[in-house]
Amino acid sequence: MTLTFEDFPPGRFGTFGPHHVTRDEILAFAAEFDPQPMHLDEDAAAASMLRGLSGSGWHLCSLMMRMMADGFITRAASLGSPGVDEVRWLSPLRPGDDLTLEVDVLEARTSKSRPTLGIVKFKCTARNAAGQALAEMTSPILIKRREGAA
Repeated sequence: MTLTFEDFPPGRFGTFGPHHVTRDEILAFAAEFDPQPMHLDEDAAAASMLRGLSGSGWHLCSLMMRMMADGFITRAASLGSPGVDEVRWLSPLRPGDDLTLEVDVLEARTSKSRPTLGIVKFKCTARNAAGQALAEMTSPILIKRREGAA
């Protein structure tokens, strides 16, 4: 079943995951995309303000996107996104974390210029198994409306 604009009323949409994060995954992502010491070297990370090896914030954003895709975007009539309104990194991503992603619909409105689609603003919060928020992301996604809804 394809999810359309009408399937995203404001409120809690769902919780997705878990996704287990490994030390090797953190090191591999950092080596390729964010080679800073706190993401690559345990001694340097211990001496940093993060006080231990931590995943890149960009790694966490990538994991959040994957969890969104697996959870609902690949089943939605998504037309893409005009961008991300806000990303906040709140706590470090650690080796061994089991992530869940809480997805809320903040706003859903029909496009004024293209009434066959809607704009759904999502707020996604990544949490570890202890419930600690690691990151928040707010982003609009363009989603087709049901046939005849326009």
